Amino acid sequence: MNRLHLAASLCLLGLCGTNEVFADAQSSQSYVRVSPRDARYFELSNGQPYVPIGLNLIAPPGRDEKQALAQMEDWMRKLSANGGNYIRLWLSNPFFDVEHDKSGVYDEEKAKRIDAVLALARKYNIRVKMTLEHFRHLGDGKQTWAGKPIHHVSRGGPAKDIADFFANPASREQFKKKLDWYAKRYGDDPTIFAWELWNEFNAVQDMWKPEQWQEGGLALNWTRVMLEALHQRFPKNLAVQSLGSFDDARETDMYRTFCLIPKNDIAQVHRYLDLGARLEVCHGPVDILAADAVTTLIQFNSGKPVLLAESGAVEPSHSGPFKLYEQDKAGIILHDILFAPFFAGAAGSGQCWHWDSYVAQNDLWRHFGRFAQAVKDIDPPAERFRPIRIEHPRLRIYLLAGQHTLLAWCRDSQNTWKTELAEGKAPDLLKDQSITLPRDVAPKQPVTVRFYDPWADAWSQGKVEDGKLSLPAFTRSIVFRIER
Repeated sequence: MNRLHLAASLCLLGLCGTNEVFADAQSSQSYVRVSPRDARYFELSNGQPYVPIGLNLIAPPGRDEKQALAQMEDWMRKLSANGGNYIRLWLSNPFFDVEHDKSGVYDEEKAKRIDAVLALARKYNIRVKMTLEHFRHLGDGKQTWAGKPIHHVSRGGPAKDIADFFANPASREQFKKKLDWYAKRYGDDPTIFAWELWNEFNAVQDMWKPEQWQEGGLALNWTRVMLEALHQRFPKNLAVQSLGSFDDARETDMYRTFCLIPKNDIAQVHRYLDLGARLEVCHGPVDILAADAVTTLIQFNSGKPVLLAESGAVEPSHSGPFKLYEQDKAGIILHDILFAPFFAGAAGSGQCWHWDSYVAQNDLWRHFGRFAQAVKDIDPPAERFRPIRIEHPRLRIYLLAGQHTLLAWCRDSQNTWKTELAEGKAPDLLKDQSITLPRDVAPKQPVTVRFYDPWADAWSQGKVEDGKLSLPAFTRSIVFRIER
């Protein structure tokens, strides 16, 4: 589809505006792929680097279709205006679910809502991860929002229980027919970032058991089969699976197996600030829990791009959104979710949950723009970044050492969600802070450094001399960038 045809299609859908088409027509027709230059990062199929910047934007609220799509457009417009280029959508959410009345029967009218969101994504230069399913039981579980009883034999479905849904050949063939239906409608669409089989597959009834993810286990087998099915039907799009919040050390082996599945194109992880989590790291500073999740997956040596695909803050054991969100008008939790993963070696920003009750409610869209500024014009595959941590008495310094660039995010270790949100302590203005760069990456001669203050949205300049860098005054965090 050429640029004029795309613009005409948007107008027919009533989605014309001042930002109707991608600024670069070539980019709009290019697919996101794992970079052949460095498989830890993404690029477009035209060779341009692609750093996903965005969040989970699962579905709009309410039942009125016109109002709901208007809300989706408002969110996507604000994200795009602030440099965002990625969202995640749940096709199984009741607003979009095409298979809601009878197992194996698909609703064309519901699909038009998906069409409309993809048209908005084209309008605002956003790529979309399409999550196919999220149900966890066939009507016999405690979470009513996670049930799908239409697949039970008593309702004319193919399965006698949830294990049977994944195990029996008839059920598997029906699932593949659903993939065929989506492929006929959305195949070869470059707007789609990836197809995701399931949200948090190990949260499905019985799929959390360790034996399910060992060789011969049902969860591992079904995932392998269906990832292959996705690749066959959507050869130009990425194919992925997801697991639940990595909040228990016992999940390490499961995550390792998951990340090493050959057809699983991205090593992605979910992790939240959760005071009810078994892992102590999930109780502390958000930048540490986010960076730790990324670093752990990198250490599995899958060679794949790593993404923190879901994050945020919850009441203990995921019993609701974090109550301190209301105090976080500055957006310090979102800031850490966005910055920490990338500077720890991930392929993109971290991707927040609670898009409505936190990001939109507190009008925090500017933070996506601040991250976009920090990484502007960076080509991660060309840089072949090496993540390094620099020891410092006051700062946590996350440094990416590249072929041509040193890029670092410096976080005040004494400013956390506990101090600022729970205790009400304002962040300190840090002055006279300096950093000694590691000898193996420090410039051999004096060079100019650029500083970016994401809280003031301001750039400034300084110098590195004899491997020492003096920082300007800042609160919470600052970024520095050195061209070598």
